[in-house]
Amino acid sequence: MNPGKVVFAFFILLAMTLNFAFFIGAPEDPGQHNVYLLFAAITVGIIATILKFGERSQLGAVLLATSLVADLQLIAAALVWATATFGGAGLSAETMSLIVALSGGGLLANLVSVILLTAETIMSRR
Repeated sequence: MNPGKVVFAFFILLAMTLNFAFFIGAPEDPGQHNVYLLFAAITVGIIATILKFGERSQLGAVLLATSLVADLQLIAAALVWATATFGGAGLSAETMSLIVALSGGGLLANLVSVILLTAETIMSRR
C-alpha cells in the first residue's frame, strides 16, 4: 500500500463529504447550513488541490482542474456569505439559495474528481 496515495484519496474524499454535508438541507434556510462546515470544506479542498499538483499525467491534469473548480465555487459561496453578513443585508432566502447553489457546483466537481480517482484505481494494474 502506498501511503502517499492513501493521503491523496483521503483528502479528495474528505473534501467531497464535507462539501456534501454543507450542501444538504433546505437551500433557503441558513440554519441548515453551517458556516464552519463551509470553511472546513474550503480548507480541505485547498489541501486536496495542493496534493494534486504533483500528478503529471493527463488524468492528473483533469483531477487538478476539478479541484480548482470546486475551490472557486466554494470560495465564491464564502464571499457571498461574507458580503451578505458583513455588508448589512443579512442572509435572505435568495442569498442563502445562491450560496447553496455555488456549493452544489463545487460538490459536482468533487464528485467528478472522486469518480475519476475510482476509475483510475480500478484500471491500475499491480
